[in-house]
Amino acid sequence: MNKVTKQQRTGPVIFSQYERGQGIRKAFEIGRENILYELRESKLKGRGGAGFPTSMKWMLAAAAKGNEKFLVCNADEGEPGTFKDRVLLTEYPELLFDGMIIGGFTIGAKQGIVYLRGEYEYMKDNLEEYLEDLRKENLLGSKIMGNENFSFDIEIMLGSGAYVCGEETALIESLEGHRGESRNRPPYPVNTGFNGRPTSVNNVETLCVVPHIVLKGGSWYSKFGTNKSTGTKLFSVSGDCENPGVYELPWGTTINELLVLVGAKETKAVQVGGASGVCIPENQFNRKLAYEDASTGGSIMIFNKDRNMLQVLENFMEFFTEESCGQCTPCRAGNVKLLEGVKMLKSGDYKKEYIDNLKSLAKTMQVASKCGLGQSSPNPFLTILENFSFIT
Repeated sequence: MNKVTKQQRTGPVIFSQYERGQGIRKAFEIGRENILYELRESKLKGRGGAGFPTSMKWMLAAAAKGNEKFLVCNADEGEPGTFKDRVLLTEYPELLFDGMIIGGFTIGAKQGIVYLRGEYEYMKDNLEEYLEDLRKENLLGSKIMGNENFSFDIEIMLGSGAYVCGEETALIESLEGHRGESRNRPPYPVNTGFNGRPTSVNNVETLCVVPHIVLKGGSWYSKFGTNKSTGTKLFSVSGDCENPGVYELPWGTTINELLVLVGAKETKAVQVGGASGVCIPENQFNRKLAYEDASTGGSIMIFNKDRNMLQVLENFMEFFTEESCGQCTPCRAGNVKLLEGVKMLKSGDYKKEYIDNLKSLAKTMQVASKCGLGQSSPNPFLTILENFSFIT
């Protein structure tokens, strides 16, 4: 398969034409209140998976008390099967950094931080060079574009490869030099975030959308997608298909439509949302990729009819057992028990009642775990066992 270049990618929003500085200039022209208005009209939700309204997060951060505020870009792309942010970081830095500068201007922050996944350290030098070019052009640093009231700079900090640090409060703990563990909420980062200061944490893709919304308006953006899931979404497509890669599609695209687009044949199952997502069988391929139906942060894994789904499930549960931070019992002990159950099913040495008890445990984990890792890791266990017959 030939590598798809930036020039070959097409999409109505992120993969459309943009020149750096355009969105910043327009943001200064319309002002903070109008930026928030356009974001609200766009109905943009966080693209990291949680789906929290971006306008609401920025309004809360802007309204928070204190002169020192931070805007943090979550570039800790650790979900198995997700690689869209890698493409954005390497090929679309103008969108990411313009989005961060606009965000800093909107919430009143003077400092931005990119929390870069440890495995992406090889990108750091190129990103630093790009930031230096922005400073030379007065698009970053002191009194940006001659704006006497706005100075903003960006620092890149590396993570250490912990899956849990994809959760915003664990990410902040890591930034502060602590062990990556989620915090109790409230208080929320928009009030008490990095170094105890108001902080907005936004995903790479979310920030890349912002310059286009500022330039073209919230109503323009909201025409794409569905009423509850406006705009477009980047999907990292991998697995058994002819054309894996990153695609920009409107929310509301069906799984069947995506499978045709990427050249998938004889498909048995689609894992939507990465390892922590849900496994969708063939009789549900008419479902829509949208917040209100099959929601995802972007990972789409395709499995054809030759795949052993119990083996797939074992791989997923081994990953979660390794990545649990161990802070809370439901996740720390629960993932181990679920993995034990999968191995019993593989060996054929199990009792149906015990597997039923594990399903009950998985549902308990979803409500009792402290952060998104333990809340979502039971998803593949429950959906793969539900949709594929392993129990006799």
